[in-house]
Amino acid sequence: MGRRPTGQVIEKQTREGRVFALRFRAYGQRHYLTLGGADEGWTRQKAEVELTNVLADVRRGIWRPPEPEPAPEPPRDPTFHEFASEWFDAKRRELRPSTVAAYEWEITHLLLPFFHRHRLSQITVEQVDRYRQSMVREREQGRRLSNETINKSLTRLAQILEVAVEYDLIARNPAAGKRRRLKVERPQRSYLDRSDQIASLLDAAGELDAEARSDYANLGRRATVATLLFAGLRIGELCALRWRDVDLAAGRLTVGQAKTDAGVREIDLLPGLRDELADHKARAQAAHPDGYVFATAAGGQQNPSNIRTRILAKAIERANERRAEQELTPLPDHLTPHSLRRTFASLLFALGRSAPEVMDQLGHTDPKLTLRIYARAMRRDPGENERLQALAGASFWAPMGTGAQTGDETPPAPDPPTNQNPRHSRGSTDGRGWARTSDLSRVKRALSH
Repeated sequence: MGRRPTGQVIEKQTREGRVFALRFRAYGQRHYLTLGGADEGWTRQKAEVELTNVLADVRRGIWRPPEPEPAPEPPRDPTFHEFASEWFDAKRRELRPSTVAAYEWEITHLLLPFFHRHRLSQITVEQVDRYRQSMVREREQGRRLSNETINKSLTRLAQILEVAVEYDLIARNPAAGKRRRLKVERPQRSYLDRSDQIASLLDAAGELDAEARSDYANLGRRATVATLLFAGLRIGELCALRWRDVDLAAGRLTVGQAKTDAGVREIDLLPGLRDELADHKARAQAAHPDGYVFATAAGGQQNPSNIRTRILAKAIERANERRAEQELTPLPDHLTPHSLRRTFASLLFALGRSAPEVMDQLGHTDPKLTLRIYARAMRRDPGENERLQALAGASFWAPMGTGAQTGDETPPAPDPPTNQNPRHSRGSTDGRGWARTSDLSRVKRALSH
């Protein structure tokens, strides 16, 4: 027979007041059970009654020691590597492939080498500043890192840490705000703003078409350059363009895949570009609706780097050679496909389009760039707008906002240039006055009328 349970009431005087507890034996072990203080209603008599009840439960074998309160879980404090990986895995499903690649490079090659062992709570404003300074030092040691690249990585860091704030993992975002960013000089935006420059580039591309080997003769270098100049497509939009997107009869070009939602748009084809595309289509090997407008020799989709290096760069080089022969200044430095997109915006202003209309044709969401081009376009030499209209074959196309839309008589168009292209007979033009030439001097004379 087991030992009879016994116990006693313990009464202690503490700074908080009188406290009562029980000390007793149960199941062969000593136990101590705190009841409470006098301010909670406990008295000696009430404690004696509770001891009697406890000992009775022990005798019946139903008493159980009170469960200890679970220890509070420590707050979650993952490493930056863990949290950034989770953030990127969730975010990548929302982004375009090119944006995913950019984010991955910034996180993998810039942020993680510095922060991968930091816990989120250890990333302070001071640590962010140290990261920025380390990037500057690496650049001084020869690593190719611009201020803009470093700032983009800081923006990515701020994006990641902002989610940590929302999850209550950190109290504030130490990478937020522009004070952490490096100063970035505004880049010089290049584009062609004169008719003779545009004519030089088009003629040079036409010459390259004429000189190309038979298997590369149908790449349409001139048509490619003309589309960049007179439709303002981004390089990715140009490479993805298919013949089903080009409605030559209606004079429209549809961009169905674009960088932004605003980029999905319809572009009004200038008459000159429409004729260039019609000529290019007649020569294309794969002119069916699913065929790429600017395809490779095998009919596949062009690579953007091929457009930049094998078409545009070579056309610029040839154009500068011809301009040097004519004792003309070379084309602006650092011309890119995006430079020709800005050229298109400038040309639209020459044709009388308003800033909202230009934004619509370009698929712009930010009016700042459009208005900067507008301000520069207003500083052209007298008569240059008319020469640009003639070069674009816009003689038969009434600009929006002109008298042609209000019922007034359309002003007479300038005489079309009588140009030639190596692909055509000398002096040939089409019915719209969209001239083709390899003789820049003839273009200049015609445009000076």
